[in-house]
Amino acid sequence: MQLRTLIECEVPRARCEEHGVKQLPVAWAEANARFTALFEALVIGWLKEASISAVAQMLGLSWDEVAGIQQRAVKRGLARRRKQPLEHIGVDETSFQKRHEYVTVILDRKHDVVLDVLDDRKAQTLEQWFRGRPAHHLASLKTLTMDMWDPFILAVRNCIPDADAKICFDRFHVAQHFGKALDKVRAQEHRGLLSAEGLSPLTGTKYEWQRNASHLDNRSRRDFMALSRLNLKTARAWRIKEAAAQSWDYSYRASAEKGWKSLLGWISRCRLEAVKKVGRMLRRYLWGVLNAITARVSNAMLEAKNSRIQWVKKMACGFRNRQRFRMAILFHLGGLDLMPKSLRNSAFTPI
Repeated sequence: MQLRTLIECEVPRARCEEHGVKQLPVAWAEANARFTALFEALVIGWLKEASISAVAQMLGLSWDEVAGIQQRAVKRGLARRRKQPLEHIGVDETSFQKRHEYVTVILDRKHDVVLDVLDDRKAQTLEQWFRGRPAHHLASLKTLTMDMWDPFILAVRNCIPDADAKICFDRFHVAQHFGKALDKVRAQEHRGLLSAEGLSPLTGTKYEWQRNASHLDNRSRRDFMALSRLNLKTARAWRIKEAAAQSWDYSYRASAEKGWKSLLGWISRCRLEAVKKVGRMLRRYLWGVLNAITARVSNAMLEAKNSRIQWVKKMACGFRNRQRFRMAILFHLGGLDLMPKSLRNSAFTPI
């Protein structure tokens, strides 16, 4: 009749000579839970779409009660998750707070789920995570995508057999380095032209240089293409950036290595210090770039997950500690079975 109904039930207890007094399980609630399984399922469904504070306000609960339901759901999901041999994983950092506070996100690229979130981006932390898995799970690893962060490389080399043949450096991070170098060259040349001549053809063109010309119909931006043919340092850096983007299209390692070494030779002669710095970095890590080209892999899935993680952080208006942050990421992106045990095989759908 749509009237508020309160049902009180005293959960039975049993006395055991060996274990003492124990509370008996009931079909409608988890052990030691303050809420029924159906109500927890309702809260879990709402938490998928709203923050803890919003759900608490809508249901008349405290923040701690809703957070406790989320925490128990993640704990159930992690306990039910089967540890499987790793085949294709991605490792990347994402911001936790301002002032260069980061956590490390580990993604199973084969199943598109976040495996874990580590407290920092140190080699010791990642190595400890690898050591916590069975040796045969690590031996089955085929590719591991990451950026060129030395602590990650060190941790993988210490734990993964034949690591240098499996580490693949992400093309989007490489492109990001070229983009930053190009923008630095443009800014320096733009300031120089303004101080020397009082005007600059580079005014208002910052974002035009960053666009990928191979994915655009350049007939629609003839003014920019005419600018790119001028004898400008920025135009030279832009051509190098575009050549680097095309160098990922090789299919065979030998041809890819020949093409990248030719590009690196051009970079070493370009007389653009910001670009030459990127070239020196790539010479050290060329082996991982070639691995990524031949394996045809990237960290695109993990970058998409990072966007979702930032959405989770924005929805919660930030997190005060890393444990809460990890809990929220695994809740939304861990691919976990979150529902109470009594509802796992039911057709219940939270409203």
